[in-house]
Amino acid sequence: MPESRFTVPLQWPLFSLTAVAMIIAILSVILMFEAFPKRPLPKVGFVVLGDIHEPGWNMSNYQGIQRACEEFGLPLLVRDKVPDHTGKCAEAIRELAADGCSLIILASFSYAKEARQTIADLPKVAFSTMSAEVQLRNLTSNFVRMYEGRYLSGIIAGQQTKSGVIGYVGAMPNDEVNRGLNAFTLGVLRANPRAKVIVAWTGSWQDAAKETENARRLVREKGCDVLAYHQDDAAVPDLAEAEGVDFIGYNTMLFGYSEHHLASILCRWDIYYANILRRFLREELNADRINWLGVDRGVVMLSNYSPRVDVETRAVVESARMEFLRNEVVFSGPLKDREGNIRCPSGEVIADDTLLQSMDWQIEGVEILD
Repeated sequence: MPESRFTVPLQWPLFSLTAVAMIIAILSVILMFEAFPKRPLPKVGFVVLGDIHEPGWNMSNYQGIQRACEEFGLPLLVRDKVPDHTGKCAEAIRELAADGCSLIILASFSYAKEARQTIADLPKVAFSTMSAEVQLRNLTSNFVRMYEGRYLSGIIAGQQTKSGVIGYVGAMPNDEVNRGLNAFTLGVLRANPRAKVIVAWTGSWQDAAKETENARRLVREKGCDVLAYHQDDAAVPDLAEAEGVDFIGYNTMLFGYSEHHLASILCRWDIYYANILRRFLREELNADRINWLGVDRGVVMLSNYSPRVDVETRAVVESARMEFLRNEVVFSGPLKDREGNIRCPSGEVIADDTLLQSMDWQIEGVEILD
């Protein structure tokens, strides 16, 4: 029987069935995602001592965590201007936890110790801190080997000084500040074995009036012709500029200063915080008690040099930097403290745990301003 010209080709209904099947599959996927909605991104909380818009420690840390959160697409909640030893840190932690933060970063040395019970009361929240004084299952100490940058800058100061007397304005003699001061002094002595470092304590992370007073005394009473500091603001650079003496910056890019600004110690806080976030997202953060990052990870470095830093000095600094890349360390023996006690015998090195928790002494070559 001849085929009718009105007969529908056989492949048409097969095509229709295939299209229907595809539509059903797509609808199934859509319904599956609606039934199992995507989990919201975890929120990150950040607590810091001062104003995040103030150049120095506060701004540089804030900009670092901000860039890291943007890299991972994570919401960031900030509590700044939270002074330590006031109970404000614990209050800020509770607020951030109530706002849904599952990771809270404490950007001050003292926070974990004063908020220990609050941290322990929030076992489902992961915490990162910058001191090793508190050990809890949901708390990890993340450190930057800033003392490596201190050592490199000490070489510059030792090469630059004419008087052989270098001033150092420090917040307080805790483990963190002592690590930096001691490493700086070792760098100074590497370049100039006859030099000395005089430290003036302020008793606070940020007290511009006291910092200025101490720096002025170091210059006018002790004859210091290079200044360094471990404070959260730029009071010391300002005084150095006014007095016409060289200085080393700390933890921020300094602009608008003269060639007396020899260099600054910098931290790539974005790399530091990205490392924390990456480990947190992999659920690895609190698996470690302590995590270090330094020159070898591209986190600690020096800024561009002043024209006053000569080629020979730059070569010595670069040689020291390469030593860090070969895993050589700052604190290798023999090392003595200010009283002449042996703190590290020849052929040995000071372990990280000791650096973190037991550096309650100043190295030989340091003097204290009365």
